[in-house]
Amino acid sequence: MYFDLTDEQQAIKATAHGFLAARFKSERMRQIAASEDGVDADGWSQMAELGWTGLALPEEWGGQGLGIVELAVLFEELGYALAPSPLLSATVVGLALSRCGSDDQRDRYLRPLASGERRGTPALWDAGSPALPGEFTMEAREDGDGVVLDGTKTLVLDAAGADFFLVASADGRRHLVEADAEGITVVPEVTIDPTRRLSSVRFDGVRVAAADTLPGAALDYFPVLHRICVAIAAESTGIAQRTLEMAVEYAKDRQQFGRPIGAYQAVSHRCAQMLLETENSRSAVYGAAWAADADPEALPLAASMAKAYASDAGWRVPDASIQVHGGIGFTWEHDLHFFLKRGRSNAALFGDAKWHRERVADAVLSA
Repeated sequence: MYFDLTDEQQAIKATAHGFLAARFKSERMRQIAASEDGVDADGWSQMAELGWTGLALPEEWGGQGLGIVELAVLFEELGYALAPSPLLSATVVGLALSRCGSDDQRDRYLRPLASGERRGTPALWDAGSPALPGEFTMEAREDGDGVVLDGTKTLVLDAAGADFFLVASADGRRHLVEADAEGITVVPEVTIDPTRRLSSVRFDGVRVAAADTLPGAALDYFPVLHRICVAIAAESTGIAQRTLEMAVEYAKDRQQFGRPIGAYQAVSHRCAQMLLETENSRSAVYGAAWAADADPEALPLAASMAKAYASDAGWRVPDASIQVHGGIGFTWEHDLHFFLKRGRSNAALFGDAKWHRERVADAVLSA
């Protein structure tokens, strides 16, 4: 099958590349990473104006009505620029609401999220749990016509500036909870990646009305998981591409014994391996993105293949780039460590490479 981006997809890619390159230069990225909430408010507003907050969401609820291929194009550029943005968390919530929410919930939550007026984030994994996809322990205790939530969620993306949470409970349901609801406590956590903030969120007797529990059940959310895995894999591919280019540029400029270091096989072979992993990751990502739009039955296998491969490429290529750079690559002043940390973080989110390879093995062996 021959695959290439359409003119519209190329335009999205070019627009995103130009905007992100201008907006998130190294100095600005470091400022945002060191800020209190890790978000560039003006940059977020401009992303909303570009339609990115609703890119893959239905037009009837304020989105752009585009597909997962377009979403992958955008997220690859976000990874390339290492943009500190809450777009991933908003996309998770938006896709969940669009596929599993009621019309009332879509009107109250999805429409303002798609326009960028409000920010939502998923609160999925429980403290003390292995943080595996679909495995949650928080009980939703029945209370009249609603439920009560007690417990702590960890690894909550961009919680500091979120307007509401999409909370998973052990019965497989999701609940919409306002961030300022009584009983909510957000505690920022120190993590490996300063460019994407994670927090713990404590729920102390938080009551959720029946109208704020999504009608979707546990298995209904796996199509959302698969699409999010494609987006994260695309971001990791962008990270690999950027750090590959940094390594090649350095190998051309840096000289030892009167020759560019790229002329030596130890360096050139490493760069060739980086290129192989980056291109393979990109092929897996766009194959899965195409499946999401054109062949949904093939998506679970394709998404796990893409996430597994990109999870490794997203940190192995930056790691190899650091090796090519030598001593300077290990310094705080160089940006490579930020890319490596984002790649490592992405590898762990929504199922690591091991978890997804097990899904691939199960699918292949049961066929």
